[in-house]
This record gives sequence, C-alpha cells and structure tokens, in this order.
Amino acid sequence: MRTLIVEDQTIMRDGLRALLTSESDFETVGTTGEGESAIRAATTLQPDIILMGLSMPHMSGTKIITRIKRKHPEIKIVVLTFHKEDQFIQAALQAGADAYVLKNDSREELFTALHTAVNGRRYLSPSILDRVITGYLDKSTATPSWKILTDREREVMKLIAEGYRTKDIAARLALSPRTVETHRKNLMKKLDLASVSAVTAYAIANGIIAQ
Repeated sequence: MRTLIVEDQTIMRDGLRALLTSESDFETVGTTGEGESAIRAATTLQPDIILMGLSMPHMSGTKIITRIKRKHPEIKIVVLTFHKEDQFIQAALQAGADAYVLKNDSREELFTALHTAVNGRRYLSPSILDRVITGYLDKSTATPSWKILTDREREVMKLIAEGYRTKDIAARLALSPRTVETHRKNLMKKLDLASVSAVTAYAIANGIIAQ
C-alpha cells in the first residue's frame, strides 16, 4: 500500500515512517508537514492511503481532507490525532476521512485502521466509538448547542472559522478589536471550545461554514 504521511511534527513523522517501513504491506512514498504540499503530493504521488494529523500549520486538517477527497475520492485517508472531542471527530468524518485513530492507541489499532480503510470500510478507534454512537442516537432530539449563541457571536464564530483575524473581523463587523475578543471568549466558553482550531472544526461539523 503506497502511503503518504502528513504530520507537522518532524519526530512523529519520522517515527511513523519507521513504523510503516517495518511492515511489508506498506511503502511510504512521501512525507510532508504542510497542507498545500500534501494536496500536491496526493496528485503527484497517487498514494493508496494518506496517514495524517489534524493540527497542521496554515490550513486545518479537515480542509486538507476535503480538498484531497474532492480531487481524489479513491485515496483513503486515516486521521491520527490526539483530538478526541466530538467536534473534531464529526468534522473529520464529514470532510471525508475513512478512519479516525488516536495517537495513544496501540500499534495494532493503527494497522487495523489502515487495512480496514484500504478495504473500503470506515474505522473508528474503539476508545471513541461509544461516544460517536451515543452522539448519533441523541442527534435527532438534541438542540444544537450553537443556538445558545447570540447572533453577533455566531457572526464572529463564522469569521473565525473562515480564517479571519481579530482586526479583520472588527473591520468587517464595524466593531472594536476588544469587542470581537470579548465575543470570541464568550462563544468559546459557551461551547466549551479551547482553541481556534476547535472553533473551526465545530463550525464545519455543524454546517456553520462549508467544508
């Protein structure tokens, strides 16, 4: 299986390459730590499978997945990440990820995910499977938590998720940067989101912005 590794941390990237080299089923055809180069590599190298993280510089992991899948739906993508929050899982799967594995899962779990994805089936780490199922079952009756936000907070969240900086958001909404920061802190607190990448993942998962 021709494999492309997309991981921003050099030590982790080298470790994954060594791990895959130890298995005769896999050939690592390339490695990269940045989104645009990953998208180009998918086209030039034509891997069977991409093993990638979600926390990437300059472009979110979910956006990378979306762009690759749009051009190359046949390439299987396995996400390997520390993020086990619902918004990250939902956003990755909606973007087109074929498998989702945690970095603290076992070596065997990772190879099971890789083989399962290549064989055309979805795979989720057992450590997150129960919460995904529970979330799916509750979805029909649950009120989306973003509805607790004010209209202005939703506007700010959408612009944050689209990559705008505080000063740009302030200019677009005719607000002061301090007011924008207040709205950002309030919406993150209400939704229990700890980072801008979490805001982006949440916005994608809930249809607030397009993938």
